[in-house]
Amino acid sequence: MICGMLPIRDENPTRITPWVTFLLIAACVLVFFGLQNQTSPADQVEFLYEQAAISCEILGGEPLSLPQINQGDCGFSGGAPVFPDKQPWLSILTSMFLHGGLAHLLFNMWSLWIFGNNVEEAFGHFRYLMLYLAGGVAATFAFVLVNVDSTVPLVGASGAIAAALGAYAVLFPTHRVLTLVGWFLIPLPAILFLGFWFFAQFGLGGTNTAWEAHVGGFIFGLVAALIFRRSLLRRVAMAS
Repeated sequence: MICGMLPIRDENPTRITPWVTFLLIAACVLVFFGLQNQTSPADQVEFLYEQAAISCEILGGEPLSLPQINQGDCGFSGGAPVFPDKQPWLSILTSMFLHGGLAHLLFNMWSLWIFGNNVEEAFGHFRYLMLYLAGGVAATFAFVLVNVDSTVPLVGASGAIAAALGAYAVLFPTHRVLTLVGWFLIPLPAILFLGFWFFAQFGLGGTNTAWEAHVGGFIFGLVAALIFRRSLLRRVAMAS
């Protein structure tokens, strides 16, 4: 939810079965309840340090040591890696399927369902999956470039989902998004809802929200959709 605005559904029916969107949602839910949520809070934190993307590790090329984790200092020297088998570059991918809590998971999956199915129809199943994964990678690097010394795990599908939001804004700007604003349901044009969502990210600094990843993912999806906009809209028209 952004500033009291919650998307309920969009007025943009699809003519396909969005299998990739289904599978992405299922994967995130299974990871959360099957791996993350089966342990104590301390074990969950340890799990995130072992599996999630961390700026310091990605730029340094090796896992964090215990002093670095305890001090929260990327430059702190001494100590062997806590998880020596961790592959920092692979963690960019695994982070896209991890979440910081149930509310984080639910809102992400709801947003993916509302906007992802139409983008999947436009791109096709395989290219949509590539957009999602590449958008997640771009989102991670946007966060890393702004937070080069961070030792905090970056988790969530938000950056990858933001790529789908960016693509949706380009392809379906006038389609209505039924939005709960306070106590009122208001049908907003997608470009207005998503534009507000995008610019609201810049006010999330200091809230433990990886707004840089959201912005990076959104811009990636927007640019990708702009490049292929004509052919993507032709594909949607042919499916109708």
